[in-house]
Amino acid sequence: MNFLPYLSQSTAAGGTLILVFYIVIFGGGIYFLMVRPQKKQQKAHDALLLTLENGDSVLTSSGFYGVVIDVMEEVVIVEFGNNKNCRIPMKKSAIIEVEKPNQE
Repeated sequence: MNFLPYLSQSTAAGGTLILVFYIVIFGGGIYFLMVRPQKKQQKAHDALLLTLENGDSVLTSSGFYGVVIDVMEEVVIVEFGNNKNCRIPMKKSAIIEVEKPNQE
């Protein structure tokens, strides 16, 4: 009797099962270390943009500070500097930081 063919089939099946197990563990690690925190950060940014109002000081993704003049659906008009003629329409997604004015 030759048991070698049976031994190699069970060893190959066990090796494949271990490989699938490692792939599942690695995929779960990638999800919890990279995808989940990014989704959480995106939800926080979306919530920040929903609270955007006229008069808020903002920082854009290009590094400019300005004051919100008008808020529309997807576009915001931001005034930069002391020059009242420097008003630029930009997408809401370009705003990375919002500071509410002090209301006393």
